Amino acid sequence: MTQAQDIPTWSLTFQLKLMAALDAAWAILEASDDPAEIRRARDKAKACGELAAVARKVAQMVPTPRGKPQMAEAVAGMATTQAVATVQEMMAAMSPPTAAPVAAQAEHARRALDKLKGGRRGRL
Repeated sequence: MTQAQDIPTWSLTFQLKLMAALDAAWAILEASDDPAEIRRARDKAKACGELAAVARKVAQMVPTPRGKPQMAEAVAGMATTQAVATVQEMMAAMSPPTAAPVAAQAEHARRALDKLKGGRRGRL
């Protein structure tokens, strides 16, 4: 049985096996004109795809290690935050804020909430 700490290694090994099987099926498709052999190669390629989907799901089940974030992740997060702030500044510079659209959005949101509650009767 594969242990949880071995799943990344298992996933890589399994992916290499699947790629080799797909290469073999592709070679059969290129070399053969026999319909039965082509059908078997296609079935083999389809099975490889299904196995790859299941293997991807298994590989994603591995819990991420907890602890302090890596320095690269922190730097990337700061760069993203700065980019969002820059976009917000550009949007603010392009058009001055107006109160009318905000009020219209608030009214629309209030009406939608009333509909979800069951009208104006206040039922949930």
